[in-house]
Order: sequence, then C-alpha cells, then structure tokens
Amino acid sequence: MDPLLQPITINKTEVRNRFYMTAMHLNMCQDYEVSDRICAFYEERAKGGVGMICVGFVSVDPIGSMFTNIGAHDDKYIPGLAKLAGAINKHGARSCAQINHQGRYAFGMFLGGKQAVAPSAIASRLTGETPRELAADEIPVIIDQYAQTARRCKEGGFSAVEVLCGTGYLISQFLSPLTNKREDEWGGSEENRMKFGVQVIEATRKICGPDYPIIVRMNGNDMMEGGMRGEELRRFAQALEAAGADAFCINVGWHEARVPQITMGVPRANYAYLARRMKEVLNVPVIASHRINDPDDARELLVTGFCDMIGMGRALIAEPDLVNKIAADKEDEILHCVACAQGCFDHVFLLRPVECLCNPRAGHELEPIEKADKARKVAVVGGGPAGMSAALAATDRGHEVTLFEKENYLGGQINLAAAPAGREEFIMLAEDLEMKMLNAGVAIEIAHEATIEDIKEGGFDAVILATGAVPLAPPIPGSDLPHVVQSWDYLLGDVLAGQRVVVVGGGAVGVETALTLAEEGTINADTAKFLLVNEAETPEEIRYLCTHGTKDVTLVEMISKVGKDIGKSTRWTMSMDLKRFGVKVLTKTKVLAITEKGVDVETADGKQSLPADTVVLAIGSKPYNPLEEVLKDSGIQVITIGDARKIGLAFDAVHAGHKAGLSL
Repeated sequence: MDPLLQPITINKTEVRNRFYMTAMHLNMCQDYEVSDRICAFYEERAKGGVGMICVGFVSVDPIGSMFTNIGAHDDKYIPGLAKLAGAINKHGARSCAQINHQGRYAFGMFLGGKQAVAPSAIASRLTGETPRELAADEIPVIIDQYAQTARRCKEGGFSAVEVLCGTGYLISQFLSPLTNKREDEWGGSEENRMKFGVQVIEATRKICGPDYPIIVRMNGNDMMEGGMRGEELRRFAQALEAAGADAFCINVGWHEARVPQITMGVPRANYAYLARRMKEVLNVPVIASHRINDPDDARELLVTGFCDMIGMGRALIAEPDLVNKIAADKEDEILHCVACAQGCFDHVFLLRPVECLCNPRAGHELEPIEKADKARKVAVVGGGPAGMSAALAATDRGHEVTLFEKENYLGGQINLAAAPAGREEFIMLAEDLEMKMLNAGVAIEIAHEATIEDIKEGGFDAVILATGAVPLAPPIPGSDLPHVVQSWDYLLGDVLAGQRVVVVGGGAVGVETALTLAEEGTINADTAKFLLVNEAETPEEIRYLCTHGTKDVTLVEMISKVGKDIGKSTRWTMSMDLKRFGVKVLTKTKVLAITEKGVDVETADGKQSLPADTVVLAIGSKPYNPLEEVLKDSGIQVITIGDARKIGLAFDAVHAGHKAGLSL
C-alpha cells in the first residue's frame, strides 16, 4: 500500500491517510462567524480525500485575534463551529481546529481601541506597535481561555484541536527570551518561559479528557537572531508531550523572521529536517510541513523516516483533489502549488478572501460551473496563463475548444517568470495547465499563429483573444545599439550578456533579470555541499561563492523603489537577494542616453556614466492584440483578456481567463 494512504492513529482517533491540511488564514469569516464560503472551501478538500483538515486560526480572545478569523471565544459560536466541523466530517476526513492568541502580533486597528497584550512590552516589527505587558493575575485567565476554546471546538464536533505554540504568537512570545523579559515566575529561566505553553496544554487536556487528540503546531527553529533554535525547541516539545500533547506539526520561523519560509525561492520540503529532528526526541506522531507540494517528495519523507504525516496547506488550495488523484493513480493530473503567494498570502495582507493563481476555483466553491445550453465552437488565441485558463473553463462549460499558440511551447510570460534561480516552479504551472487541457479534450495548435482566415474558416462561434504583450521600445537615444537587448530575450536564453551589465527598469521583470544576471558564475548546491562536507573551504567562503557571481550588475529605476509590481510576500525576499548577490540598485535615476561604453544617467547627485558591456531593457510591456480590430465586424463573438487587454499579474491573467471561459 502507498505509504501516503496508510491510516494513522492520533491518541485514539484513526485518520484515514497521512495527509494533514495545515491551518491558514483564509479571511472568509465576518465578525468571527463561520460562513458558507469557508464551509464550502473545506468541504471540497474533505471530498478530495485529505485525512485530517485543520482550520484556523480559531479565536481564543478578541484581544488576540481579528474579525476575519473563526470565533470560539464564546459559547455563541458553537453552532458555527458545528457547521464547519460537520462539513468536513461527513466526507470521512477528521476535523481539527487550531486555537491561537496573537499576543503582540495583534494590530491595534482591529482591537477597538485596546492595546495588544504580551509577556513584555517589546515592540513588534510586524505591527510597528508596542503591546501592554500582562499582569501576573491575567495569565491564568488566558490559559483558561485556551482550554475553554478547545472545549467549544470539541462540543462543536471537531475531531481534534491544534494549539499554535509557534510562529511568533503568544505562546512563542512567552517562550522566547527576545520577547519575554519578565522577572516573575513566567520569565527568566527556560523552564519558567516554557511554563505558559505547558500549562495551556495541561489545561486543555484536563477539560477535553484523556482521549481527545491535542496537536501542537510549533517551530523547529524560530529563525530569529538571539531567539529559540533547534535544541531548545526540542526540549520544549518534550515538555509539551509530557503535558499531554498527542502529535506535533512542525513549523518554521516567526512572521518577523528575515528567512523566507513559504515563497517559491524556498526549495521543496526544505524545512522537513526540522520534523526529522523533532521525531528523534518525541514518542508521538510528527507532521512535516512547509513547501511540500508533490506526492513524490511527500512519499520520500515518510519512507525515509523524516515524519509520520505530511502537512500541506497551499498545495491543497491549488489542488483539492490531490489525495484522490494519488489513490486513483492519476498523479500526473495534479495541479501543483507554485508558491507564488499572489492569491493566498498577499490576500491576507489586503484583508481579502484567499484565492489561488493556479486554481481560480479556490475560494469560489459556492459558484457551480453549469453546462451551457448550447455547445459552441470556441477559438482561444494565445497559450499563456490567460489563454489556457480560458480554454479550460470554456471546456468545463461543454464547448468545443481549439487553442492556438504561435510559439512552439505554451506558458507565455510564465517562462520569463521561471528564468531566475528559485523561480523554476512557474514552468510546472505551464506543464500542469497543458496536461489539464489535454485531459479535458482541448485541441492545441502549437507553433501556429492564428489568422483571421483560421478563425473564419474554422467555423468558430466565439474567439477569446489572449495574445499577451510585447516589450516596450523606449525613446532613449542609443537604445538601438547592438549591445542593447530586451530582458525577455535574455531571460529566454536567446541572447548573452557581457561582464558589466546595466538593467534599465526596476519592475518585476527588471528585478528578475538583475537577479538572474547576478547568479551567473555562482557555485551550485552540489558543489556547495561537497565543499562543506569535506571542509575544503570555510562556511564563509562557501557562502561567498554561492552569492557572488562573475558579473557586475547595476539596476536603474526612475521611481523611489524597485519591485513595485511584486507581491508583498515575495518583494522583501527579492529585495534581500538584490543586496545579498551584490546588485547595485540606483533609484530615482533617469536614463538620459545609452552609449557604446555605457549608460548616461541623472541622479539627485547629478549626471554620471555607468560603464556597461551590455544594457538590458526592462521598462515594461504593452498589449499585443492584432486580431481584435479585424474581427470586430466578423459577426463572431470576441473577448479580449489578460495582457492583450490590460497589463497585469499572472494571477489577474488566470482569473480573467477563467471568467471569460465561463461567460460563453
């Protein structure tokens, strides 16, 4: 039997397989009330075969939460909890509720004028605010609030509770010397700093009884300078197990940590080693999590003993049927999460409900796709993300679809986004969408630039134009010189760059281009491991070789910052990489002219010349749409989407394509 599909027991509760859906902020509740939308979202994943689904987070106290979370801080929320648990349980999955208090991570604007609370009055880099230090007599009250919240979840029908003891929230704040400066019984020694979390588990065990599963979600490494690391956190886990914890889901990092945790640049299953280290000291099931998006990686983690269960969150947003497809031997049909964070994590910051770049149905489970009254013959022109999404949606409606792509490959600008190191997952999205089209019966015409004759002679009733964009040609003197190239041509490998390179334009494509250039000449992972294991070089020298390539790269941008069109959750990591890889960034800098020797610019300090062997233009793009005008009097329905209509993000393209396909 596939190890991923073997059942497992937590306390006395059997779970049907080894998949554990981790809790995520979904922003699908209002005033703490469970909504039909969140029930439908989780019910779809339960139908998809997941063993246990953890929802969350669930509010312990409004002072440590916000209104878009699931409420359980009062008995009045039990009916809503029962509705959500029932939606999961009725499909054979086990339901779990993650209970949590944000502590100093609570934003004052959502607290009705109250101040966030914490072990000590240490300012939060996440919120920019300083919390109020808890009085000693308030702490046992909060411990009881955790336990009472767990009771409500149990009474609401949840199969288990998960206590969030990591990620920089309240229990983490008591544990870490960075945020706990108390001198009473709740601070000081490691034992005292553990006390709050230990007593939360003890109180939860007491109120829920001996047989009710209590799971702990905690860090294997806080990734905070001067904070808790592996050995200390393993001691904490052992103390929590002794207090009554039945399983551990191992997390990484605080929200303030400057080490990427969930974005695309993090290698797949990168943090599974933390679960492995926890498993070495614990006697209960351990769940690995973070950036596990493929069955092969998950299977290997189980077989090699890294963990007992696989935690997946965003992978199941993208593919709710992931487990069923494994069971049906259809793994090649899985739509993988690419860790772009555009629709999930970035939406959290915007207080918008979670959606997904890869799966436009995520978050919209209440909107059924119905067959059209009459099947039509539809042409989709363009095989980028917008076109492929449109073709799939139109096919779902029952239409006969043909997709035309002028290049000999699909994906459009996804292929540009995939060029920088650590961004290769985007290629998988193009491959997954192509597989979905083939399975859906879409006729794909590769290397075929559609013409008006193709559309008319093909007998199409409707055409969706998703022809994308082309790079802008800037009105810069010297931009036609032979050493001036477009970023798209460089990223696709059609041209090479010299040793000294100036990139003009600091948007997403410019940043990606600069980072790709800066990576040239760095050592690869295999070489780094060899040098480290054999102690052939010092760790400092290996790090230098990993981050210093052979090119001198300068990025020039007119406005005050680079990456303005990159999502918040990804922008900071790419900004760090620009510094780490030695890219010189010049903002508020105007390009005056390109010469044979370099680029003449004007900054606040005056004019200067930047030497360059190659100048790469990344100043943006414009819609490319040669067919709309010639089709307007054809009598054929025409819909223009994606960059062909308006320049936007890949997320916008996929969702626009989906809506266009459903509109037919």
